[in-house]
Amino acid sequence: MSKFVDNGPMLNAYPDSCGGTLGDIVTFLEKDELKDTFSSFYILPSIYNTDLDRGFSVIDYGINEELGSKADLDRLRALGIDLKLDFILNHASVLSPQFQDLLKNGEKSKYADFFINWNKFWDGCGEMTEDGYIQPDEKYIKDMFFRKPGLPILMVRMPDGKEIPYWNTFYQEVQYRRPDAQDIINAVEEFNGQGSERIQYMTAENIAKCVCEGLDEGKKPEEIDFGKYAKYREAILEFLANGRKYLGQMDLNIKSDLVWEHYENTLKALSGYGAAIVRLDAFAYAPKEPGKKNFLNEPDTWDVLEKVRTIADKNSLRLLPEIHDSYGAGIYEKVAGKGYMTYDFFLPGLLIYAMEQKNGEALARWAKELVDKKIRVVNMLGCHDGIPVLDLKGLIPDEEIEKLIETIVGRGGLVKNLHGQKNMYYQVNSTYYSALGADDKKMLFARAVQMFMPGKPQVWYLDLFAGENDYAAVERAGAGGHKEINRTNLSNEEMLEKLSKPVVQKQLELLRLRNTDPAFGFDANLDLKQDGSVLTFTWENNGNKISLKADFASYDYEIIK
Repeated sequence: MSKFVDNGPMLNAYPDSCGGTLGDIVTFLEKDELKDTFSSFYILPSIYNTDLDRGFSVIDYGINEELGSKADLDRLRALGIDLKLDFILNHASVLSPQFQDLLKNGEKSKYADFFINWNKFWDGCGEMTEDGYIQPDEKYIKDMFFRKPGLPILMVRMPDGKEIPYWNTFYQEVQYRRPDAQDIINAVEEFNGQGSERIQYMTAENIAKCVCEGLDEGKKPEEIDFGKYAKYREAILEFLANGRKYLGQMDLNIKSDLVWEHYENTLKALSGYGAAIVRLDAFAYAPKEPGKKNFLNEPDTWDVLEKVRTIADKNSLRLLPEIHDSYGAGIYEKVAGKGYMTYDFFLPGLLIYAMEQKNGEALARWAKELVDKKIRVVNMLGCHDGIPVLDLKGLIPDEEIEKLIETIVGRGGLVKNLHGQKNMYYQVNSTYYSALGADDKKMLFARAVQMFMPGKPQVWYLDLFAGENDYAAVERAGAGGHKEINRTNLSNEEMLEKLSKPVVQKQLELLRLRNTDPAFGFDANLDLKQDGSVLTFTWENNGNKISLKADFASYDYEIIK
């Protein structure tokens, strides 16, 4: 039996966030100063063999040998630390063995139905376009939510030259080789047939330059102006098409038996790594049917989750479905009502709101709801994404959400609109410490309140070290790099230096208390009392009792045992 309470704190980091490797993080956790502070560790998915999206595009679920090892995971177990790991239910990388087999063998591939052939899915539901994909009739897609402009497809070239569209909800990139003069000469000869008139070298050199410049400007091959070399256009386009490479995340066909075999193998592997909780990323996109939503279909989504839970149960894993939606939509309650843990995406913004208002009333209402409805959550302050704000709709007035956004942005945060749609705010990217005005007292107050809120507290590594917004990282990342503001990788030297700071030491004391005091636990009783600006949390479990008196006007707190 663990010496820690069953909902003790959980560290959250990438495997290279602290020191550069998972082994460096474990070495840090083995220090006396970190003793008994964490019972779990949520390692973000770059711990796997991945290619894009900082780990969320999985090639396979083997351990990334550049960042970690099975020995590192064994050392975590020796510390009594179990794991929370990601399982990306909806998609896999184009570099996955399954998709690469499809590229190699085409429709004869064992994995021909592992991914979603767009035209087969929409057969009879629309019109074929000149570009080779079916445009679904409006009545079939009017309720669908596409995360990017246009239809979510990637045109994939088969070995026989056919172009087939596959469903691609998330990221995609098509890469073309940059030809030189010899490539152009060979491409034209192959296209026109052996013995045909050969293209001259200087002409080929000029065409290669034209093509490379066009591709470097971001043009698609068919958008390149070949000018006086137009008679070679078809040969060059064929050459480029045959040699193109893909990056991206391809949606899985949950009607395929092989996909469910993949699910079985993955969950078994994660259990073997020491996982206790598995976060289901993008699960709500997995069930798809013509005419239905492609996000949180009902009852389809719940049916899929039940099948996954059956597999998880066999491997002693607890599922944590990840989904963002407004409080008013009630999805959090529906997920909990189905017997799953859920994320408390409301706490990060709600706590800042309560501190700015100098009044914990709204926070107390939320805590009481969690207790009264027996909703088991993983809560957090900061995380690898931003501070959620869309989730607060219906929990506090819209105008207060706008003020909250202005406050965090005024302290250096960056606004992330909802998938490019203006004025539909999804999250604000910022470290939590910066969102609190880089104030040590506020950071400790926020951490203390989190430790006494219902649920299992998750701690973003950078907040533990009182990290500030990293604008240089945002600039280095370029377009779409806003999230890097809160993902600074710390060296071993930086961690040791920060470990001596009082704001870090006092957070560790709070974490150790939360992890080891028997008054806490998922089934413990929580009583809340409010007196003006003071909110008192009292936990009681099997005769053990502990209280936090938190003053939202002064940011002072007192722990009473």
